Amino acid sequence: MPRDAESQYRAVAAVQRRLNPILRRLPTQTVLETTGRVSGLPRRTPVGGRRVGNSFWLVSEFGERSQYVRNIKADPRVRVRIRGRWHRGTAHLLPDDDPVARLRALPRLNSTAVRALGTGLLTVRVDFER
Repeated sequence: MPRDAESQYRAVAAVQRRLNPILRRLPTQTVLETTGRVSGLPRRTPVGGRRVGNSFWLVSEFGERSQYVRNIKADPRVRVRIRGRWHRGTAHLLPDDDPVARLRALPRLNSTAVRALGTGLLTVRVDFER
């Protein structure tokens, strides 16, 4: 990873460590819950994305470096809280999808931040259980 990208990753990660505990408590915030690959405990991460039919789409700003992506690789069973309601599903990492094009179809504010701050975009799709 280029030095500038590493510095950007560290800076954004430091801000997110302080901001995410507050955001995930907000009832209107969409939250992705994974299982910690080492601890086995639930890990909740505020995310931006959009439900389309029986799937939820999001783009990870740091790709496979994101802790929640690493957790998904270990166990793809997840939950997503949308408008205060939890949905169980299976997450799929889509490295062949165009994340920049995908961001155009997702909520604008989050997409702008992900494009501006991200250094290794990766599309993630969660297929909900029926």
